Amino acid sequence: MKVASCQTHVVAVPPPHVGGMYWIFVTLQTECGIEGVGEVYASTFHPRVMVSAIEDVFERYLKGEDPHHIERFFRQAYSSGFTQRPDLTMMGIISGLEMACWDIIGKAAGKPVYELIGGRVHDKLRSYTYLYPVNRAGEYDYDSVELAVECALENMEKGFTALKFDPAGPYTAYSGHQLSLEDIDKSATFCRRIREAVGNKCDLLFGTHGQMVPSAAIRLAKRLEPYDPLWFEEPVPPGQAEAMGRVAANTSIPVAAGERLTTKYEFHDLLTHKAASILQMNLGRVGGILEAKKIAGMAEAFYAQIAPHLYNGPIGAAASIQLATATPNFLIQESIGTWDGFHAEILQEKIEWRDGCIIPSTKPGLGVELNMEVVKAHSPYTGKRLHLLMDPKPYDYKTRSDDWKRQPDAVE
Repeated sequence: MKVASCQTHVVAVPPPHVGGMYWIFVTLQTECGIEGVGEVYASTFHPRVMVSAIEDVFERYLKGEDPHHIERFFRQAYSSGFTQRPDLTMMGIISGLEMACWDIIGKAAGKPVYELIGGRVHDKLRSYTYLYPVNRAGEYDYDSVELAVECALENMEKGFTALKFDPAGPYTAYSGHQLSLEDIDKSATFCRRIREAVGNKCDLLFGTHGQMVPSAAIRLAKRLEPYDPLWFEEPVPPGQAEAMGRVAANTSIPVAAGERLTTKYEFHDLLTHKAASILQMNLGRVGGILEAKKIAGMAEAFYAQIAPHLYNGPIGAAASIQLATATPNFLIQESIGTWDGFHAEILQEKIEWRDGCIIPSTKPGLGVELNMEVVKAHSPYTGKRLHLLMDPKPYDYKTRSDDWKRQPDAVE
């Protein structure tokens, strides 16, 4: 079996852009006619740059090769240009092409991918959703605690047992910083009010996305501890695990991190510095399914758990589901709501979600297929903005960037 061709599809996500401004899908075709699909989660450059880069990697390292040879493809692409180190853009490309190879492998074997990477462990996967509160004008409003409470109750009624929110933004390119007392108070109020509303029926997941210096993160964590969140997410910027380890050592809240990291090497750094006990690899960035499985195995030896990150399209989600299903130390999977809306439209059959859990597909490969009519109707992406954005201004201690906060694609 040999891989013969590759196509890239850059799909514009319609408003309100839940899951990002666009999704980058790749489809591989073998000489014998089996097609595999993958998703690239990489937002450093505009998609027009990514398309060229994907074509280059495919031509150099995958065309004419056997899709079963995952290790060969990973090592050659990882070492491209004499780098041999984690590179966000390259790893995003590897991830998408690698999961497409696994889709082919599973279809050829007539088995779901999870049966080929250790076998089914979980019959259902506990999931959580971000809170997307909508105001009377029909716009997302992340600053209103009243709307957040209403949204939390609605999602609890749907069956979610874990809810994620981040009232301490905005995210700035100049992080980390100290939070104002106003933002610290607001964060504590969100936790208190939502905890009072949902009681012990839902875990609270507090996101920060690398906003703070360690001392600020510790200050905030102390204020949140009475409400017993399941995790404190990425409290300091990625890149220095020792700093995050200092935060983890000074709070009772488990630290979760990893959505912006790639490869076993960066996650090993987190684990050895005791920086995080919940690893949030994104399958479309981390290096693919096999690399994520290696990280999960490494985490198991540290008694750490995985909670795959997902703020992109449903192909990356399908890969995460395959990993989670076969992983003993799986904790929880991020969901985009209940997988309705555009996440459902772009698939031939939507991801199954029931009573707060994702139900893994028994179909071969990744278990999902793109609806190519919908893909073509929303391609190509013609906008100029990247998948996600950060505030270009430094954090203002006195004046919050409220206009920025209201941008729907500025928040996960």
